[in-house]
Amino acid sequence: MRFIARLETIISGRLENGDPDSYTVRLATSGTKRIAQKVGEEAVELALAAAAGTEQEVVDEAADLVYHLLVLLNERGLSIADVAARLHTRHAD
Repeated sequence: MRFIARLETIISGRLENGDPDSYTVRLATSGTKRIAQKVGEEAVELALAAAAGTEQEVVDEAADLVYHLLVLLNERGLSIADVAARLHTRHAD
């Protein structure tokens, strides 16, 4: 999970830099609806890979989904820590 937090930092840094050649910047500037659409697309691709793909395809699609989810969370002013806190609350003994 440490790399996920690092990836959030990388995403934030790219957004702060504002490099127009960065996919992350282009995605973020396309707006929340487009980012959400990408999350949906990646989720479907992961589901299809899980149903009929190789293990590597599942891993690749899961990575794409996590990346796009992190961009979406950033766009909404949230982080993976917020998601982890909710999961912790739901599964606390």
